[in-house]
Parts: sequence; C-alpha cells; structure tokens
Amino acid sequence: MDFLVLNCNLVNEGNSLPCDVLVKGGRIEKIGADLQNHHAATIIDAKGKHLLPGVIDDQVHFREPGLTHKATIATEARAAVKGGTTSFMEMPNTVPNTLTQRLLQDKYNIASETSLANYSFYMGASNDNLEEVLKTSVTDVCGIKVFMGSSTGNMLVDSPGVLERLFAQAPMLIATHCEDEATVKARMEHFRELYGDNVPYDIHALIRNEEACYKSSSFAVGLARKFGTRLHILHISTGVETGLFEKGFRRDGKIVLADGTEKRITAEACVHHLWFDAEDYRRLGSLIKCNPAIKALPNKDRILAAVLDDRIDVIATDHAPHTREEKAQHYWQAPSGLPLTQHALPLMLELVRQGKIPIEKVAEKMSHAVADCFRIRERGYLREGYWADMVLADLDSETPVREEDLESKCGWSPFTGMVLHSKITHTWVSGHLAYAEGKFDLSKTGERLLFDRKG
Repeated sequence: MDFLVLNCNLVNEGNSLPCDVLVKGGRIEKIGADLQNHHAATIIDAKGKHLLPGVIDDQVHFREPGLTHKATIATEARAAVKGGTTSFMEMPNTVPNTLTQRLLQDKYNIASETSLANYSFYMGASNDNLEEVLKTSVTDVCGIKVFMGSSTGNMLVDSPGVLERLFAQAPMLIATHCEDEATVKARMEHFRELYGDNVPYDIHALIRNEEACYKSSSFAVGLARKFGTRLHILHISTGVETGLFEKGFRRDGKIVLADGTEKRITAEACVHHLWFDAEDYRRLGSLIKCNPAIKALPNKDRILAAVLDDRIDVIATDHAPHTREEKAQHYWQAPSGLPLTQHALPLMLELVRQGKIPIEKVAEKMSHAVADCFRIRERGYLREGYWADMVLADLDSETPVREEDLESKCGWSPFTGMVLHSKITHTWVSGHLAYAEGKFDLSKTGERLLFDRKG
C-alpha cells in the first residue's frame, strides 16, 4: 500500500521540521509541505506527532536456533517493531554457534519467513574457523563477531595468534565483545571465596569491572591500529573506555575523523548502560545482570557525554532475553542479559524529555550513524528514494509498561511498572505498515539488509 503522512514533525539529519511524507512502492517518494493533493491509498494525519527514521539495532540476541524456549526471531522482531526498531543485526552465539556459512544461511532462511523487521546476522569467529570467516560476503552480511570475553560454546577467541590473523585478514567490519577473561575469572574466584553462594548482585559490577573492560578494549584498539582493521567495539560500559575513541562526523555515507579520513575504530553504547547504574542492583538484582556489567553512576554519565560529543557513534540494545526461571536462580547460575528491544526508543525519548539528549541526536545515534557505520544501503535516513523505514511517535502520550503488552517471548521486563511519556503509534518496515495503533500486520516480512562497502 501507499501512504501519505500529513502534518508530522520530521526528525531527520539534525533538524525537526513540520512536513508531509509520501510513501510509494515501499520507498519514500516525496518529502515536503502541502502534499495533500498527492494520491495515496492510506492517509495518516500525524499532527502533533514526530516521524523518525526507524531504529537500526546493531546488537541483538534473538535466540533462534537452539534457544527458542527463550525467544524466536518472530517474537523478538515483533517486539522490536512495536518499539520502533525496523532493522536488527543478530549475534552468532545461538545453538549451534553460527560458525559456518551454512549455519549463517540457515538463520537468514528463518528470518526471510518469520521476521517482521529487516534483518542481518553476524558471522561468528572462533579459535579455529578463520577459513569460514574469510568466506563471508561483504555485501549482505553485517559483520564478523568476535567474543574477546566469555561466551557460549566455542566462541571465546582468546588466542593472540588467531586474533592477529583475524584482524589482519578480516574482509569487513569486526564487532567485538571486550572483557578480559583472565581478569574476570580472577575476580570471580575472589568473590566466590568471600561470599560463597550468597552473593549480592551489585558485586557483578566489581567482578566484571572497569579493568577487565579497558584491558580488552584497549587490546582490540591496538590490534585494529596495527592492521588497519575496521573495528566496532560493542556495549561500552565504562567511562575510562570512552577515552579510546576519537570524535566522529557523518559525511557522505561514512563516519570520518576531523581530517576527513574514515573513522575505522567506532563504538556502541547500549540503552541499559545509559539508563541503569550499580545502585539499581538492589532493586532489580538478576533482572539487570548483563555482560559487560552495569557499573557505578559516574560511568553512566561519562558514556552519555561520549555519545553527545560523538566519540561513541551508535546506541543499541544488546537485547538478550532469558526465562523468568533462569533469571530467578542465585547469582552464579542466573544468566546475563535482559530484554530491551520493545522499549529502547521510548527509553531514549524519556531521556529527551529529561533534557539529557536532543531528539535529533537520538535519531542520529539510533539510525543515521548506524547506517553510516555499517554502510547500510538506502536506510537509516528519511530521504527521497530511500526505503520507508519510519516510526511515528506521540511525545504527548503515555505508555505504561505492563507484562500483558510485552511481545518478547520471555514475558518480563526490568521496566515493568514504569510509565513512559511517549507512545509509538506506527512503524513502517520497508514501506509496509507493520504496526499501527496496537495492531500488527504480519502479511509481509522484512527485507535482508544490504551493504555498500569494500571492507
């Protein structure tokens, strides 16, 4: 169907302007004032609402295949779309781990049949699959994921020789989880001796501490500088790590440095590291246990400062659902990760309301810069000729977070009981109105993301 969105506040490329938007054939055909005379099958009066580019989440765990008791691509894609996320990039630590091209294609096949959102999947690296990694397509795979810290199965890459070969030969962006494994293990043993099984959850921030994160992140940055690797460090959780990154500027579909050269080492902040701090463990315990850990308040403030001054390039979720039963176990057994995708954009709009970040910066960090960082083809902006990935938000409405409204299969949220002061009313995915006023249209699945890059 074609759509004409009238009287919206268009949030795009650093501006918020009153505008109309015409969508035809899945793409934005025209942006301008007074488009009422253009024909469209469906007209939506968006007066008083804000139209933003759809969120592109560069880090999610949708658990399929192998962990579908927690989540599926179908359920989590619906949660994403309900919250204004139109595209996702999913991680390889499923079961089996995505360590071969065949297993990678299996995930694309599932998504093509079940994902309401647009999709891409990372190729996983291990200590012994470099040959498979080097086969990865640069045009239709988002990147290579390297766990330089704890993960499931065979995905911890801790061999210096393997890491050097990966960074030297990778044909595309490498995304890293950076926590020094030796530091984490030593801290775990220390606190196990102190507390036994009766561990308070705020100890998580001390086990997976600033030292563990910085030691690993700085090592990754050193490798990237040595080999000229395109490196993207995920979920920065400490203030000290922000000093590793230079200020970036979006220009001509790339993120560049002040001298105009490409910024080849970029970074991501996650919503939960911008929202929670270590004091919240007392209230939420295992519900906010995640890796890397949520840490003391000064870290949260310094991460936000790095987002605002463009040292940190993108904002994502690391959406990672687990069942209630799994999370209810004591500290040593409870898995790390929390569901975030349905509330990521509304939570950032809450920070807008609090005066902590401009709404234009939210659109930049959750859409524009992600598209530029990964060089995603014709997405991430509200531009004529681009795919119509769009989100309509009412900033004068409220959304109570209730379990009965959650789409994630795990069925819980650390935000339950909160009232968010915005509402996602409509989400278009590649021009398809996938969600409108509380209802999904599942008649069309999302598209596979494509990338314009040589490396």
